[in-house]
Amino acid sequence: MYAVVRRYEGVTDPAEAGRRVNEGFVPLIREIPGLRAYYWVDAGNGVMISTSVFDDEAGAGESVRRAAVFVRDHLASLLPKPPQVMSGQVVASL
Repeated sequence: MYAVVRRYEGVTDPAEAGRRVNEGFVPLIREIPGLRAYYWVDAGNGVMISTSVFDDEAGAGESVRRAAVFVRDHLASLLPKPPQVMSGQVVASL
């Protein structure tokens, strides 16, 4: 398995960002083969975190590409700072 975590800071409207992600991005990421899980988390204080888990690195990489386009086209006004993106092979899981 392969996971990607994106951390967004300075989010201006977490509720609206969540709505847009749920209605617009979730359907896009569902199309990627090997998706195991996706979460969009309001961590408070203007921080939101997305976590996605895929069967392989190719799926994770595609999710990063789709997220960048979706943020640019639909969330730029709400997510003013570029995300910190971390990814890697899952080495332990439940």
